[in-house]
Amino acid sequence: MLQGCSYSFEQSGVYVLMGKNGSGKSTFLRIAALLEMPDAGNVAYFSNGIAQAHDIELRRKITLVLPKIGMFNSSVYHNAAYGLKVRGISGQAQAQRVSEVLNFVGLRHKIRQNALTLSSGETQRLGIARAIAIEPDVLFLDEPTAFIDDDNTRIIENIILELKKEQKTVIIMTTHDHLQAKRLGDAMILMNKGQLHDSLLSPHV
Repeated sequence: MLQGCSYSFEQSGVYVLMGKNGSGKSTFLRIAALLEMPDAGNVAYFSNGIAQAHDIELRRKITLVLPKIGMFNSSVYHNAAYGLKVRGISGQAQAQRVSEVLNFVGLRHKIRQNALTLSSGETQRLGIARAIAIEPDVLFLDEPTAFIDDDNTRIIENIILELKKEQKTVIIMTTHDHLQAKRLGDAMILMNKGQLHDSLLSPHV
């Protein structure tokens, strides 16, 4: 349960949310990503100082990648293209963007493979590709390296660092790995009993 949970994410970069299991991290991400409604309080998004309506246009600028992400029983290409398709992007523009994001996550060579045959690490990378294909303003990552091997963990960490360099997207992620938090984070936030606190842990820049 979240209690008096307030925080302002004002700049691009990587915000790392840490806390014990059951502290409310995943609930916070789902509410912040507008997938669940809070019982009290509100989530506000601003553009040029103006609060944005929680409409389809805003929701299309936000995406959440969950651990053990689900895939459609179709090709890697069609899974990566899903968000573009629902936004009416098709043809050459769609193909080019899918090719770019699959190359970015190291899955371009598997473009025609059925997504259900990928390893767990590859599946997570495809989930990130599907999310960034739409070029979100805010990307939520819930335990992006949970349940995967060391090689894919390194690849995903490098993906996050490359996104960070682009300075186009606010990335808010959860992890239990303190070393990973230091490697990736610009800001550390601790969640304890449903409340957010700035961490004393200094990020590695």
